[in-house]
Amino acid sequence: MTHLLPRRLAVPLAACLLAVCCLAAAHARADLLDDVKKKGEIVIGTEAAFPPFEFVEDGKIVGYSADLLELVMKDLPGVKVRRLDIPWQGILPGLAAGKFDYIVTSVTATKERSERYALSLPIADATVALLVKADSAIKTPDDAAGKTVASQTGSAQLQALKGLDEKLKSAGKGLGQIREYVGFDEAYADLAAGRVDAVAQSFPNLADAVKKRPDTFRIITPPFGPKVYFSWAARKDADSKSLAAFFDAGLKKLNESGKMKELQVKWFGFEMPVPADALPEPVQ
Repeated sequence: MTHLLPRRLAVPLAACLLAVCCLAAAHARADLLDDVKKKGEIVIGTEAAFPPFEFVEDGKIVGYSADLLELVMKDLPGVKVRRLDIPWQGILPGLAAGKFDYIVTSVTATKERSERYALSLPIADATVALLVKADSAIKTPDDAAGKTVASQTGSAQLQALKGLDEKLKSAGKGLGQIREYVGFDEAYADLAAGRVDAVAQSFPNLADAVKKRPDTFRIITPPFGPKVYFSWAARKDADSKSLAAFFDAGLKKLNESGKMKELQVKWFGFEMPVPADALPEPVQ
């Protein structure tokens, strides 16, 4: 014979069972850092088309971030790094979808991103400036009014460029056209060929472009965007908290030891002092 519980007892009992199941699931949920240690592997998402931060050379991802990562990972002996080269447009969505454990690529720290992801301590300056041809008549950001200026689709640099456009419009005349590219290399090629008048990109990257082609390009200074920084990123959930803390601890150590500045000089030719204790509140 089937015995039915009175309704006044069945509802509280169901609630208790649900609470027990949720508690058990929480305890069973793996901490991502512990999971990485157990597997002996961490999967890193990278856009390896952003020199000198990260780029491919002789079939290997190299650059400033690669050197930083190698030093940070010394504190996880026995853990192999598997880096996935992903177009920028798939980096943050891929992290959110769990396609990799952590992002080691140049993520501009914006307010929106800081709300959605666990951004790391800063690794470099990300303030945006304009790159023009060496013989360009453009001398200041305001001179870009009426000109065709390029940047990368979905990037913070593109948003900064749109901000410059609005500022110029408020003064009378905005940019002539904003042209979007999948990668900055394409934008630089079109700039060199005269198909665009300028490229909006973060200052350290532009310094690298000028270093490689000093007779072709020059940078418009000062930068036109607000002061911002590049970071790495983790998912903003309880499982990823310890992994995010591990990378922050490693970056803090490299910053305070002076090793981060050494690598900046190696890859950029100059130092970029960045905060070692916290990521400043993003302004945009």
